[in-house]
Amino acid sequence: MSRGFPARVTGLATMMVVAVGLSACSSSTSPSAGSTSTATSSATSSAAAGAGKSVELIVGTKSDDFYVTMECGAQAEAAKLGVKLTVNGPPDFSVSEQAPILNAVAVAKPDALIVAPTSATALDPELQRIQGEGIKLIFVDTDSSDTSLGLSRITSDNTGGGKLAADSLATAIGGKGTVAVINVMPGISTTDARIQGFDQEMAAKYPNIKVLPVQYDNDSAATAATQVEGDITAHPDLSGVFATNVLSAQGAATGVDHAGKSGAVKLATFDADPQQIQALKSNTIQLAIAQDPFLEGEDGVIQAVNALTGKTVTANIGTPLVAITQQNMTQPSVSKYVYVSSCSS
Repeated sequence: MSRGFPARVTGLATMMVVAVGLSACSSSTSPSAGSTSTATSSATSSAAAGAGKSVELIVGTKSDDFYVTMECGAQAEAAKLGVKLTVNGPPDFSVSEQAPILNAVAVAKPDALIVAPTSATALDPELQRIQGEGIKLIFVDTDSSDTSLGLSRITSDNTGGGKLAADSLATAIGGKGTVAVINVMPGISTTDARIQGFDQEMAAKYPNIKVLPVQYDNDSAATAATQVEGDITAHPDLSGVFATNVLSAQGAATGVDHAGKSGAVKLATFDADPQQIQALKSNTIQLAIAQDPFLEGEDGVIQAVNALTGKTVTANIGTPLVAITQQNMTQPSVSKYVYVSSCSS
């Protein structure tokens, strides 16, 4: 599905969009939006505000449509502002693969770096070196637990999204049963927050639902598929699965399908790439919580240019979450949040 890139929205609009998705899911609660409203393009006053500035975007992995869509947003805003933008990233979501790319940034010394680190702690030495070189550092999607790093942190309300997944999945399975949780790896700021929100909501509101221990797939769809198939075999009463990102969701959907349990084992997922939308259509997935990586890419460039031109930099920016279901997936206000596989989509 091609994506018409969304206009900027404020924190209030974010809450309204999430509420649309919740209504379609008959979910009982609505998580709040990010703590600050999204920065706007008007923050930069000139179309050439970034003229002559060099900015590098390092994504978590080049193989994920979430980051492809983020790149598209960054490219669009860079073109508006006259920024020379370079985009790079590892083939896999991996500390060992991303670290050399960050070391190369420290040597190349662009004016600013926009980065989605693959760990909240393991890449701090590289990020400290980059910041120490005077390079303006902006976090998108993921970030570091070191609060001295970075001028701006741009992400969605991941804890709220985890709560939304819990409420929606609980409703789908009738408030009882056993659910599996498939995550990427420990130590990632975004997915850790999603699990935290999911667990908190389940523990607080759904005593008749047993949540199995988290399994980590190392961002491998094949591993996630095997894990879900194993859970279905080991737990005949398995009624639901929560998958925390694109590749985990793809794998979980494959595992449910291979086990012949499509529609019977309910699946709540984060992210919304074209494969997940197809799985929604076939009722293999019941919920896809879309983020707005295009907007994150735009805002990353805006904050980098603001930092480089002496304008105010917004320290924390919350971007929308949109709950996509079979019932609302064809609505233009919802379908435009589906991720893309290339910027020409």
